[in-house]
Amino acid sequence: MAVVLLLTPSSGIAADRSSGTKGNQQHVNGVVGAIVDTSSRIGKEERVAMEIAREDLYRYSNQTLILHVKDTDQRKPIRAALAGMDLINTQVQAILGPQTWEEVSLIADICTKNQIPIFSFADTTPEWTTEKWPFLLGASHDNFAQMKAIAAVVQSWNWHQVTVIHEDVGSWTNGVMPYLHDSLREIGAEVSQFVGLSSFASSDSLSRELKNLKREQCRVFVVHLSLPLAVRLFEMAKKLKMMEKDYVWITTHHITSLVHSIDASIISSMQGIVGVKSYFSETGTRFQDFSSRFRKRFRRENPEEENNEPGIYAVQAYDAIWTIARALKGSNRRNQELLEKVLQTDFQGLSGKVQFNNHKMAPTQMFQIINVVGKSYRELGFWSSGLGFSETIGKHATYSPLMNDLEQVLWPGGPRYTPRGWTELTREKPLLVGVPAKSGYKEYVKVEYDRSGNASFDGLAIEIFNATVRRLPFYLPYEFVAFNDISYDNLVGQIGKKFDAVVGDVAIVASRYSHVEFSLPFSETGLMLVVPARSSNKAWSFIKPFTKSMWASITVITIYNGFVVWLIERHAHPELRGSMLHQIGIMLWLSFNTLFSLQGGKLHSNLSRMSVVVWLFVALVVIQTYTANLTSMLTVQRLEPTVTSVEELLKSNAAVGYCSGSYLENYLVEVLRFPRNNVKHYGSAEEYAQAFNKKEIAAAFIGTPLAKIFLAKFCKKFIAAGPTFNIGGFGFAFPRGSPLLASINEALLKVSENGTLVQLENNFIGALQKCQDKEEENPSLSPNGFRALFIITVGTSTIALVIYIFCIASSFSGLTTIRGLMFIIIKHWCYQSKRFSRRVSNVESLGNSSPQHAPNLQLSQV
Repeated sequence: MAVVLLLTPSSGIAADRSSGTKGNQQHVNGVVGAIVDTSSRIGKEERVAMEIAREDLYRYSNQTLILHVKDTDQRKPIRAALAGMDLINTQVQAILGPQTWEEVSLIADICTKNQIPIFSFADTTPEWTTEKWPFLLGASHDNFAQMKAIAAVVQSWNWHQVTVIHEDVGSWTNGVMPYLHDSLREIGAEVSQFVGLSSFASSDSLSRELKNLKREQCRVFVVHLSLPLAVRLFEMAKKLKMMEKDYVWITTHHITSLVHSIDASIISSMQGIVGVKSYFSETGTRFQDFSSRFRKRFRRENPEEENNEPGIYAVQAYDAIWTIARALKGSNRRNQELLEKVLQTDFQGLSGKVQFNNHKMAPTQMFQIINVVGKSYRELGFWSSGLGFSETIGKHATYSPLMNDLEQVLWPGGPRYTPRGWTELTREKPLLVGVPAKSGYKEYVKVEYDRSGNASFDGLAIEIFNATVRRLPFYLPYEFVAFNDISYDNLVGQIGKKFDAVVGDVAIVASRYSHVEFSLPFSETGLMLVVPARSSNKAWSFIKPFTKSMWASITVITIYNGFVVWLIERHAHPELRGSMLHQIGIMLWLSFNTLFSLQGGKLHSNLSRMSVVVWLFVALVVIQTYTANLTSMLTVQRLEPTVTSVEELLKSNAAVGYCSGSYLENYLVEVLRFPRNNVKHYGSAEEYAQAFNKKEIAAAFIGTPLAKIFLAKFCKKFIAAGPTFNIGGFGFAFPRGSPLLASINEALLKVSENGTLVQLENNFIGALQKCQDKEEENPSLSPNGFRALFIITVGTSTIALVIYIFCIASSFSGLTTIRGLMFIIIKHWCYQSKRFSRRVSNVESLGNSSPQHAPNLQLSQV
């Protein structure tokens, strides 16, 4: 069916079933064709909006357009192609529509060959169309940004997994779905599955698909369907009780932008839906005038429709007519000139900014967020690209990256709380957890079989997972399943296929993130280089009991004490006199002789005796401490690495080992640059030790948690060398986007913070690490521990030296009264000291065979 509408100055809008009268043709400024599906709500709105646009053109700019409308069925694209050929034969200057990409792709080639611009209302326009069909223009705003708005809604409620239900049409699947997938990945969410529905899907087909979805854990659904198919879907979902508590339904603008047209009887099955709606301003006087006239005309032409409000499709069609009219204004532009004029369009239309960029309308930067409630919907707020959510728009609007600050959402089922987005597992379907059965470190994972073949699971990783699940705020049934392949990569690859998760000594590495996601690490991170150890025999070990400062302090104090004794005794013993060089040698010999001799009976003065006695006591303490510390050091065996760095291994072309079934092979070859032939794998600590004994390898690279167990078992044969490489520790593996992961991480943190993790580590591997304590170095002793003794002996010698000096100075005359009194006291003390010394000498002389022979001081006895 074709309808031709003509607007003239005298008669307004009139039907012109012919090509128009001669009198009317002198007022015509252009001829435009339109292809619409008047059986759909979108087609009805577009046709009425075009008619109003033609009226406004004459009213405001005195322009007259002839509009040829071709009615078609968007479910049959070939009819659109035939309609396009008819319009071209009618000599139209431009064509508006159709609505779907399947229809547009059939018409675009015909229009390009005839150089007639075609304005497409399809949401999806591939990037390559500009080169192939230069006369194809996108008349609707690019709505790819709505996928970022949907991702922002998902992020606001911390959902990590989404099921996408889309119409199984090429343009919808290939054009929009990649944008949605990428937008969700950016916020850390994953698409659990894409469910494609045929436009002609039967009720049985819809029921079957929804029942399959109901059996899955994910409860967050993004619906990207045409309105008729979406209505049928939600009606079926309500029958299956999927529009109730804990379910989340998010709709794209294809549904939400037409929600105003849905009957009250149908909208009752859509309660609680949150939707993203294309935004256009409804406050200006121009729109108010358009809206008033639209409602009247729409009610008159479509009495079967309950709602008469215009939507985004109506205002886009209105702006498209104005775009063509502005390009035609002033002349009868055709073909390439008309296209270039259209591409220069820049004005503010009812739908927003009308401007073309690469043959497409400027993308929409703002969307409304609505919530279906009651017989209509509520406007919760707005989402703006690059800004986030806001309750209002304008200069004074405040933005937030999350929609939690907007009005409270009424979710399906009525409760005003945030759905979890996934359902708990039941006993009939527990979580299947894969466990590596061939782990070489039983302290972390131990799998044993009884006579019946039933497996039992133990180890640090198993117990940490058990403790973590017990801390979850909900019941989670799970079942351990042994995995007998030696490759951990194969084990991780079974997640999502055979297993729902993996627990064990599984390292967190980037290459595995393409398949899975990991929990927080429950062990230390890093990679250690382990090499054989050799004993340490150093020729200068005897000086290690004391530090350098301690040795210096002993030397200075010894020389000082010897100097004091020499100075006091030199006048009484001729052997202490002589040349300067002789006296220096005697003084040094006397200094160190007092350190090791307890014979002080031949000393002449009590002052020197006092100094020597104190120093001998200090020396005794120092010597005994030195002997004890040296004995301890020589008793403990010292270990040194045979290889100190990776560079040394590479230069010697040595073979190295790594954990069996590990990711380390690629790391050693690609990162550390070891030849692949020099890299060998082993499965347990015992296999490593045997390989070292047989000289098969010169070093081994082992993860820090396992390396500590290995070194604990063989603490006297092997040692860690070089730096620790930064590589992730052990973690629990889950499918990408798993809704359980956030709760598992939170529970694992609680297990760590309440001390359970430390307790489990002590139970399984704590006792093994005691061997490492024997390898600690005994620290050398410093002067700090002897400070008090050094002060006492130095102070005693100094006092003796001062008294001796005063005794000598007392023989001088010319002293003052006070000084004289001091010298008298000191002289008296010195006199008594000399008398005592003479008595000692007389007693000793009684035993001499020659009384005339004066007693000589034996230097060996000083």
